[in-house]
Amino acid sequence: MNTATRFEDEMQVVGSYADGKLLAGRMGGVGVMLFNQPDKRNAVNLEMWDGVCSAIDLFTADDEVRVVVYGGAGGEAFTSGNDISQFAERRNNAEANAEFARIAGRGREKMVAFSKPSIACIEGYCLGGGLATALLADFRVSASDAIFGVPAARLGIAYAFEAMERLVEAVGTARASLMLYTARRFSAAEALSMGLVDVLAEIDVVAETLEIARTIADNAPLSVMAAKHSFEQLRKAPQARDLFAIAEHMRRCMDSADYREGRAAFLEKRRPVFVGA
Repeated sequence: MNTATRFEDEMQVVGSYADGKLLAGRMGGVGVMLFNQPDKRNAVNLEMWDGVCSAIDLFTADDEVRVVVYGGAGGEAFTSGNDISQFAERRNNAEANAEFARIAGRGREKMVAFSKPSIACIEGYCLGGGLATALLADFRVSASDAIFGVPAARLGIAYAFEAMERLVEAVGTARASLMLYTARRFSAAEALSMGLVDVLAEIDVVAETLEIARTIADNAPLSVMAAKHSFEQLRKAPQARDLFAIAEHMRRCMDSADYREGRAAFLEKRRPVFVGA
């Protein structure tokens, strides 16, 4: 499952959390949030979820970061889900699970509310809570040998409603039922056909993901943010959508220096240089 390109080899580390089990990195305008516990297939513990909050805050504040990739170290897993070694002590009944979900939920809420584009780069195992995490990205790029599944029924636990909602949005109720009821694993090709992933990389998934991310980073940030905001509004019920905010994003784009730069670059047949203003 190893690929030629590794995030941990390419990126400049700008943040380290949970004793280095979660890393924030930079590659020009591309940020990387890297689950870094390869000896446990990048299983995510509660300390790492606290780190997710810090990493997202770091990327939010960094104007030079225009897109963020979520990935797993080592090439064997994106993340295999929440760290089961913590379950006996910190998730052993409904009351403990509520506290576990509250702590993990802070990180997930940060990812949901993140204002910049995000991509999940999936290698190896992407299971349970790991799949739920991948579904928080705007879209997913998968290695051809990645493995997907939700083993909740084999552990005797329930998949969280928010994760279920995103899974159904991606694959539909029938296929989500197949995944949850059987708890079986699915190949990357099956995941692509189901709509669980959006791009299947045949050779080097990290390199292909970075190519997509750099393309996004080179585009006009205000235009990308306007699209992302509209997609977020489309997830809401019609009566809850903020149409004024959508119109404001459009106004900012039309009045921006980037719009003027885009027009000039087109006429001059050159590559535009966008500054996000």
